[in-house]
Amino acid sequence: MQYYFDICNRYKGRHVHITDLCGRKYYGKIVHVDQHHVYLQPTSDFGGYGYGFYTIPIALAAIGGFALGAAFFWI
Repeated sequence: MQYYFDICNRYKGRHVHITDLCGRKYYGKIVHVDQHHVYLQPTSDFGGYGYGFYTIPIALAAIGGFALGAAFFWI
């Protein structure tokens, strides 16, 4: 969990692609990170337009994969 906490803090404000342990995929900009969740502002794609001003909390313990931007480099 600390690993993803550090990564999410490092890339706060950037567009990411997160896959949870159940296989659900989330695309958005990291707007906040706390000890238990990362909060994404959803986007239609990595450079696309947002769906509004709401955020989606994703439990750090549930993250199974993390990609930065459109490059899809898995960390």
